[in-house]
Amino acid sequence: MNKTRLISKLFIPRLRALQRHETEAGQLQVEQLRRLINEAKDTLWGAEHNYNNIHTYEDFVCQVPIQTYEDIKPYVERMRQGERSILWPGQVKWYAKSSGTTNDKSKFIPVTKEGLHGMHYAGPRDCVAWYLSTRPDSRFFDGKGLILGGSHAPNYNLKHSLVGDLSAILIENIGTLANLIRVPSKEIALLADFEEKMERIARSTIHTDISNISGVPSWMMAVIKRVLEITGKKSLDEVWPNIEVFFHGGVSFAPYRETYHELIRGSKMQYRETYNASEGFFGIQNDPADPAMMLMLDYGTLYEFIPLEEVGKEQPVVVPLTGVEIGRNYAMVISNRCGLWRYMIGDTVRFVSKDPYKFVISGRTKHFINAFGEELVVENAEKGLDAACRATGAQVCEYTAAPVFMGTDAKCRHQWLVEFTAKPDSMEHFAQVLDDTLQQVNSDYEAKRYKDITLQCPQLVEARSGLFHQWLKSKGKLGGQHKVPRLSNTREYIDEMLVMNGE
Repeated sequence: MNKTRLISKLFIPRLRALQRHETEAGQLQVEQLRRLINEAKDTLWGAEHNYNNIHTYEDFVCQVPIQTYEDIKPYVERMRQGERSILWPGQVKWYAKSSGTTNDKSKFIPVTKEGLHGMHYAGPRDCVAWYLSTRPDSRFFDGKGLILGGSHAPNYNLKHSLVGDLSAILIENIGTLANLIRVPSKEIALLADFEEKMERIARSTIHTDISNISGVPSWMMAVIKRVLEITGKKSLDEVWPNIEVFFHGGVSFAPYRETYHELIRGSKMQYRETYNASEGFFGIQNDPADPAMMLMLDYGTLYEFIPLEEVGKEQPVVVPLTGVEIGRNYAMVISNRCGLWRYMIGDTVRFVSKDPYKFVISGRTKHFINAFGEELVVENAEKGLDAACRATGAQVCEYTAAPVFMGTDAKCRHQWLVEFTAKPDSMEHFAQVLDDTLQQVNSDYEAKRYKDITLQCPQLVEARSGLFHQWLKSKGKLGGQHKVPRLSNTREYIDEMLVMNGE
């Protein structure tokens, strides 16, 4: 009996407990709220919002308003200065520097001990539990896991608090046993310079038996390509013959899927998506045949949802988990054991099932295009690009899109800046399939494209190789959990990139 088969038996009790996600979702959420209120009632926040008199979800809604980071920032600043029991009991040492946006404004998300162990470490354990339950042939624990993370941010540290990318915080606090089965060393893993980190990871792991990898697809791809360059191999499973799974998150996997299939050609390779944000661990793809993720309901998080069209209103409609509708886009609101209360995290999701609650990430509340009433979200963009790639033989590495506002020729359109790892048979064909697919999946876009009255056919601009990495580097955001803004309602990002592209 191999090591993995022995260890996998330890996950059986948890797999039984996870069955409640399918049958008792509403009850699980009631339990999370009760637990959260009880734990935080003696904090400053709990006193200000009368937590001692909250007995039901309706009480909670009445007494706690929807929060943005600007609303909680004064509390977080007091916590970072060492004050205790502000948003959560006790003193909070670690803060995740949010990289959910690419502007210069930093957010410092509290990472409490309860949140660290009850969410951020619980999520990966459940990922492995579900994965092993579907892979009886797995040799997961017979090799090591390559975890690609970010770095600390010492320039933001204060006397009583430390700051870093969430992934760096997880690596810094990882347990001794878990540390034995992961690479690279902490010294390498926490390097701030991504290019140096990539080189050292590649050279230090090429002779290691790697069975699994975890990280953001774009940055992991850079590491894999460097490993192949150093070894002269064509496929990663020639270097690591026992590699079998990639746990990925942070950005959509769709633009990278075909490239990964070329980089890792072994038939046993699986890809599992996770939703682990600075604010908490929220979702796991538990079925390799179903791209949707299971919403994690027993990590000490209460979920609420704002219909996308309500975002920005002074008093938006907010529904609990049991009130969501399948197929509708929602901004996600969370309350959890990191001291975030009715907090809008900035992501939008769409439920594909309520029995159990399974969802896909559809975009960001700030990353969409609605310049002309088209309401284009990232999920639409990914479907359009996927169809265009399949039709033209292309592979997309990175992309961004923004509106072109009415000029002297009275023409409005979307402009797409795309970096290809494999070019399409025709740029015009690619743009046409992209446009046709966007009209099929988005009725508002279709209406605005009708007879070219409001919107013209999209303009496709090819980005030179490495452009997006260069742009991120110029912003000091190379590596870690940083990401390219996919869609923007303004031209702030794309104009900077076009200048760097020589346009």
